[in-house]
Amino acid sequence: MAPDPGEAFSGGYGTRFISNPTSFDTPVVNLSSDGIQFNTGNNFFNRAWVAEGNSASAGLGPTFNTSSCQNCHAGDGRGAPPDSGSLFGSVGILIRLSKVGVSDPTTGGPVGLDSFGLQLNHKGIGCTSPLSYDSNFNCIGSTGPNFTPPEGNVSVSYTGTTVVRNYTSGGTVTLNTPIYSFNWNVNFGGAPSSFHFSPRTAPIIPGLGLLEAIPESTILGWADPTDSNADGISGKVNMVWDAKNQKKVLGRFGWKANEPNLFQQNQGAFLGDIGITSPLFPTDNCPTNQTQCSAAASGTVDPEITASIAESVNFYTKLVAVPARRNLSDQDVIDGKTIFLSIKCDACHKPLVLTGNVPGLPELSYQYIKPYTDLLLHDMGPELADGRPDFDADGQEWRTPPLWGLGLIQQVNGHLKLMHDGRANGIEEAILWHGGEADAARTGFQNLSLTDRQKLIKFLESL
Repeated sequence: MAPDPGEAFSGGYGTRFISNPTSFDTPVVNLSSDGIQFNTGNNFFNRAWVAEGNSASAGLGPTFNTSSCQNCHAGDGRGAPPDSGSLFGSVGILIRLSKVGVSDPTTGGPVGLDSFGLQLNHKGIGCTSPLSYDSNFNCIGSTGPNFTPPEGNVSVSYTGTTVVRNYTSGGTVTLNTPIYSFNWNVNFGGAPSSFHFSPRTAPIIPGLGLLEAIPESTILGWADPTDSNADGISGKVNMVWDAKNQKKVLGRFGWKANEPNLFQQNQGAFLGDIGITSPLFPTDNCPTNQTQCSAAASGTVDPEITASIAESVNFYTKLVAVPARRNLSDQDVIDGKTIFLSIKCDACHKPLVLTGNVPGLPELSYQYIKPYTDLLLHDMGPELADGRPDFDADGQEWRTPPLWGLGLIQQVNGHLKLMHDGRANGIEEAILWHGGEADAARTGFQNLSLTDRQKLIKFLESL
């Protein structure tokens, strides 16, 4: 099988032919609309926000996970958990929280914990710099204005159960399941009696506008929730809450497709991750029992970012270029793609998609792209389950992640921690973690010879 015409152009005509540590951090080649707005959005994406005060960058917190978008998406790339230990000094992974057995009667989404909300914020404003706390989450040294303690902290280890995968041709790979332990701030009520949690790493930024440009009809056309064609794949749409239009719509962003569009995804991250209020979410993220948080939040006028800033960041995240495919003429890469198709990986990782019309943005409109995703939810089996429902996604379902840029993550971010929580050390482990609807494809991989497995991985590294 020879490369398809135009196969190198993973992101359509906006594809950037670049292969170095800046591969995820450039505008689309065909940017014609507004380079100034792109750069403005980039500046706010990179901005380090500070606590309440007179600075133009004020608004951080009262509780938060990090002070900048760029911290989690370094180089517009992918975040990762620590090898082990506390998440406090780590960026690129956060912990979603919710009550057990409850969903919001209006939105249908998860309900946050009374004392800790929908996301554990493990940092708070006001301590002397650098931020430091004792084991009770009190500041070490003098406290600053509007001191708000963190909600708690989480540690990860990989000493729990293991999953063993065998190859037909010989050889075994042992996969280590992450174990998370929580240290809750007793001032907020301490450990909840029951809760759901879901660790989620920061994804890469390139191509988000193109994913948003995939017509809803295309995604619905791939869905087969009852597996009517009996192929073992039953992709499902996640219907989620559109906060601006106050109705349920198709979700397509986030590890469970729990966000409907970039406008909401970005402003939700501003609030949840950094503690910045915005036009869409103008109220500080202070759960019921956090009186210090509520008091500290009364400083800077809300919303802390203007509609103009929110729109610039939205514009920026839509138009970051997808890097081109590499090594297309390498016979192993060509063979690897054939193998990818033969074991049906493309049942979920769709190789070729045509975007629709995006008013005002010809850069994203009618582009043949190669995202390798269907944006649908799939049951990935009990070994990957987080047990936390998220709108229509149950505890075993995850959205198919795009694969473009996969082979450049190591170069950009210096690691290759994959899957929703970064548990997989590289592409081979990521494939072997697949279960549920992906059992057959994973078994197909395990049945390959060593040479063919290497070819398949080489193909994935070319994306």
